[in-house]
Amino acid sequence: MTPVPRMPIRTSAPRSYRAVIALLRPPIAGLTRQDWHGAEHLPAEGGFIVAANHVSEIDPFTLAHFLVDHGCPPLFLAKSSLFELPVVGGALHGLGQLPVYRGSSRAGDALQAAERAVQAGSCVVILPEGTLTRDPGLWPMRAKTGVGRLALATGAPVVPVAQWGPQQLLPPYARRPRGLFSRVRMQVAAGPPVDLADLRGEGQAESPVALRQATDRVMAAITRQLEELRGERAPEQPYQHGGDR
Repeated sequence: MTPVPRMPIRTSAPRSYRAVIALLRPPIAGLTRQDWHGAEHLPAEGGFIVAANHVSEIDPFTLAHFLVDHGCPPLFLAKSSLFELPVVGGALHGLGQLPVYRGSSRAGDALQAAERAVQAGSCVVILPEGTLTRDPGLWPMRAKTGVGRLALATGAPVVPVAQWGPQQLLPPYARRPRGLFSRVRMQVAAGPPVDLADLRGEGQAESPVALRQATDRVMAAITRQLEELRGERAPEQPYQHGGDR
């Protein structure tokens, strides 16, 4: 894949974002090599959804780096427990991130907040698998339908993004990074928005069939992007972990 030129800045990052960027960009840029592709697929205006694979606890930082570099400061749906940590929680609140209350009566709050954010013009990031991939080859798993619900409820473009490389710096479930000074190559590739036109319409956001079809299309698009990055073919059937919801 041939790198594309960086796009002009789409929107100005809030002050809180600029502070975090100023703190984190130098060490990230110094410890890794950025290999960005597909920025031309990020919408130039209006709210949109970014759906990405999840191979390492640090890949949200890689993805945020890619998006901020192209003028799209993202809002992430993050586990609510992270908001309770002394430093991290304050940063997440300050950046306006969206807490996900898993397994509780508030589980739907994050999607409602995400809908409002998209409709207000934000770039909202969702990792549809809901957890680090359990696939032995680190391919995307069959995802939960939250991304399909968000896409059909808002009608916003869904940009599929593949990441490869963060797992070399921090392997799945590892507690300590490795290869800190090896300039790990962080690859991020965005693809064209997923075509969901035939699934959009009155009541479709509540249809289990439509939600599943939309979600599977998004994950298939992410997988195709990852195949290009890795130069390999993914398994014919995605690994399935837990329920579909």
